[in-house]
Formats: sequence, C-alpha cells, structure tokens
Amino acid sequence: MHRLKQVLSGIRVLDFSQVLAGPFCTMNLADFGAEVIKVERPGSGDGSRIFGPFVEEQSGYYILVNRGKKGVALDLKKGKELIYEMVKSCDVVVENFKPGVMAKLGYAYEDLSKINPRLVYCSISGFGQTSPMRDLPAYDIVAQGMSGMMSVTGYPDGKPARVGSSLGDVSAGLFAVTGIMLALYHRERTGEGQYVDIAMLDSVFSFLETNVVRHTIGGVHPTRVGARHPLSAPFDIYMCKDAHVIIAVASDAQFAKLCEMIGQPELARDPRFDSDPHRSDNDVALKEILEEFLSNYTAAEAMEMMQARSLPCGPLCTVDEACQNPSILQRDMLVDIRRRQAADYRKSYQTVRDAPRSQAPRPAAGSAYQKCADGDVWLLSRASSQVGSGNDYLIHSNQYEEEIIMEFKYTEDQIALRATWPPRPRRST
Repeated sequence: MHRLKQVLSGIRVLDFSQVLAGPFCTMNLADFGAEVIKVERPGSGDGSRIFGPFVEEQSGYYILVNRGKKGVALDLKKGKELIYEMVKSCDVVVENFKPGVMAKLGYAYEDLSKINPRLVYCSISGFGQTSPMRDLPAYDIVAQGMSGMMSVTGYPDGKPARVGSSLGDVSAGLFAVTGIMLALYHRERTGEGQYVDIAMLDSVFSFLETNVVRHTIGGVHPTRVGARHPLSAPFDIYMCKDAHVIIAVASDAQFAKLCEMIGQPELARDPRFDSDPHRSDNDVALKEILEEFLSNYTAAEAMEMMQARSLPCGPLCTVDEACQNPSILQRDMLVDIRRRQAADYRKSYQTVRDAPRSQAPRPAAGSAYQKCADGDVWLLSRASSQVGSGNDYLIHSNQYEEEIIMEFKYTEDQIALRATWPPRPRRST
C-alpha cells in the first residue's frame, strides 16, 4: 500500500493565530507535515486555553486544534528583532488578528516580505482586509448571521438558528489552507511569495450555494424550510415506529423504487409527484404518505429495505452515536491521545486520506512516546499509515522552547519575555 507522503515536510509555519479559525488552518498544515511554531502571549497564552471541557486541567478545545505544533511564548511588542529573525527561515505566516493590528506591531505582510520575499502570508479576519467593515470585530455567529445562513437554518415556524458548529471559523480555516497551498505552489513556479486574505463572512456566504442562485437567478427569497431540501423531495427526516430516518431521493428513478417499496408504484405517475419540482411543491402530502408507511417499521427495518434498493438513507444520530459509527471508527476519524501517566483522551482527526490505505497496527505507547522529548506531553496514538504520522506531538508545556531559543539565539532580555510560560489560566468553576 502507498502512503500519502508528508507533502508539507520542510515547510515551516510561524503561527500567530489563536482560538479557532487560524489554529484550525495551521492544525491542518501540521497534519500534512509542516513544522508549525505557535507563538502565544506570555502568561495567558491562546484565548482558547480557558475553554472546556478540561482534561487534567488542560482545555480539550485547545488540544483539539493545536496538535502537531511546537509552542513558544513571546511578547510581540518587545520581541520584534526575534520575530524578524524567525521570519527569515519561515515559509508561511498565519495570523487572525483584527485588520491593522499586525501592521501596528510591525509585522504586516509589507514588513515581513521585505525580510523574506518568498514568504506566504495569510490573514484571517471577520470581513477581510479590503472590506468597508474591516475594523469591526466578528465571531462565528456574526458571520453566520450576516451571510444569510441563519435565515435559511431552522423550521418555518421557528426562529433563525445558528448552524450547530462554528462554520464561520472552520470554513475560513479550510479556505486559508487552500489559499496557502496555492500560494506555495505559485512560489514553486515563480519564486514569489504571496499575501492570502481570508474572511469569515466570505467563507460562510460561499457555503450558501443554491440559495444564492435561487435568489439571483430565480428571484426567490429563500427562507427556512426545516430539515428538507428546498428543491428536492423526498429529502427530509421521516418518523418510523421508534425513531427518525433520513431519506434523500433526488431522481425520478430513485423515487420509482421508493414507491414500489411502499407498495404504491402508481405514485411515481401521480401528477403531484411525477417530477422533482412537483414532489417539492407537494412535499407535505408526500411526507404524510411516507410516514404512514414507515409507522409500521422500525428505523432499522426501514433502512434495511431502502439499502437493499440502493436508496440513500441513514439514521438520525446524536453526537455520541456518531462517535460509535463503524465508518467513523474504521477510518480513524476518532483517535486516542495519551498523556503520560494520565487519562486517555479522544478527539476527531484529519479528513484527508491516502487511497488505498494500509491497515497498519497501532504503534505501542512506548514507541510513540519515544518520538517526543521528556516532559508533560500529549501524543496521538493511531495507525502510522495515516496523514500526519511523524508529527504526532501536541504542545502542552515548554518542551520545545529550548530548541527554539537555541536555534534563534534568544538574548537574555528576550528569554525574559517568556518567563511566565507555560500559560495555565485558572478556569472558572
């Protein structure tokens, strides 16, 4: 079996970002083999260190998006010479401060590209560097609300709802990864660095997909329709005898199979249901027919019948049930993190996979620990054939600071700037 190589091996990233959007970006870069040096504020560190849940007084939220990184605490206002020295050997800089902050500190793209013309510099912000709203603060829910996403999320008789995950942060982080990879490819061909400008609002807005063209082309003002698809039916959540089941039929051929399954093949020729637009227009009546049939079967029985006919369907899972999904487990989307002499911890992992993948056995805990220096260290325990193998450590203490201090030749004054490391803010009770 072939392994997906560490495609970013040899790429060094200087990461000034914090909380989620930026760290999610650099987490992915680390997974792909990049060396990520995370710079945190002395004393308090990344703002996400106070977010729960906590494992051995450490934030699981922080651990989730900061795996695979080296860490150093540095006062950005006083450590300019050192930062400039670090930039000389870095390929990528990532930051997610409000626009203008890095320029005031002397770390804007224009400043750092003079030191390193090959530098790829990525800024992630709420509205982007060129937006008329660039100076306004923003978090995920602000981006979701302003993008129109919340107006189409939820049920018609309910209030607008936020998507149940931090879509603004995560989508911006993913687009940042894409932009950085493209800029690195451009650099390989031209030798030129580039500036990548990512906005959370842009990122969420781009995920509206059909809702935008329904408005710009169709003249429709999209609204909340619940779990159903606005253009296809049956494409919704349906109640069985004991639980809900998801049915996603998007073609006439599939609908004909479904009608045959429920013993009403004539429905496929019914003028109300003979095309996808007609089925969508008459979705309420169609749902009543389907749920009357499904009320005689458990969700498992209904799925078995549909799967036998290759009809797209699935259970409506809670998070704890999803964590037991055999596909999630088989593809190692959950991995164990072991802390020396402490409790195990489980978290989600990288989506990108090599194909085909080898099914190598998980390494023994002892062999995994040998990859890291002594100290209080978080480690991933997973199949060595996966993306990110060889870059499995998670920053937790000052284990890599001495390495960074030696490489960049900190002065005594500069070493004092990080004297309060590691940041261990007291969490509220």
